[in-house]
Amino acid sequence: MWIADGWKDYEVIDTSSGEKLERWGDYILVRPDPQVIWNTEKKNYGWKNFNGHYHRSNKGGGEWEFRKLPEEWSINYKELTFNLKPFSFKHTGLFPEQAANWDWFSSLIKEAKEKNPERTIKVLNLFAYTGGATVSAAKAGANVTHVDAAKGMVAWAKENAASSGLSDAPIRYLVDDCVKFVEREIRRGNKYDAIIMDPPSYGRGPKGEIWKIEESVFPFIKLSSQLLSDDPLFFLINSYTTGLQPAVLSYMLHTVIDPIHKGTVEANEIGLPVKTNGLILPCGASGRWTSTN
Repeated sequence: MWIADGWKDYEVIDTSSGEKLERWGDYILVRPDPQVIWNTEKKNYGWKNFNGHYHRSNKGGGEWEFRKLPEEWSINYKELTFNLKPFSFKHTGLFPEQAANWDWFSSLIKEAKEKNPERTIKVLNLFAYTGGATVSAAKAGANVTHVDAAKGMVAWAKENAASSGLSDAPIRYLVDDCVKFVEREIRRGNKYDAIIMDPPSYGRGPKGEIWKIEESVFPFIKLSSQLLSDDPLFFLINSYTTGLQPAVLSYMLHTVIDPIHKGTVEANEIGLPVKTNGLILPCGASGRWTSTN
């Protein structure tokens, strides 16, 4: 398992009964987690002394209960700063477990820049959300194209870049359907040295385009692979808790990327350490193709 254990401003304190107790900077949140199927004793004071608790509804969805929680606040990961706010269905605007991937591809970008300081490394971030991967890649020295269908998420990503000192970084932000964007980029003949994608299990594009991961993801990987440059660095695909298993991600990357570009494929669960017991909370899976050139 790839573990995001480099955080100082975030931690999973405890888990029990379908929920996780977390510290986000100075604030304690209780949020649902479908992976937490165990029922252990809730001894930590934070279970009752939280700043925010998202209560699931038996009818679907749910609502937040707040106690002295600001509308917005920020936390740091190494040199990066992320702006947070509780919104739609339990989310805060950040997936901390992805730091395991940020560290991985940031090191690849930095190594490539050290080998050839004049090289422009172009990274395409698809389903880019609030830009955790975007700011990480930009901080490492890449030129990033950030694509998401939600206008609000793209605006949030710009705020995260500004907070991380990257207002003037070479980041291109696009509100667009990711499939249609890739199709246009292929027609234009544009190429990228790395591709990151965080496809949702289900989603809609800006014009109502429907995305179902089990039907759409393999054709989309094949489509996106056409955008890789002649000397690509990496290809990363993420899948969250209700999504695809590591072996499935590995199989797709082996099938699509490996026959065209020389490299290695790895896939694994990603997770976060739990403070109270030292165990690891699984948070989904990632598949990584890395060039061996």
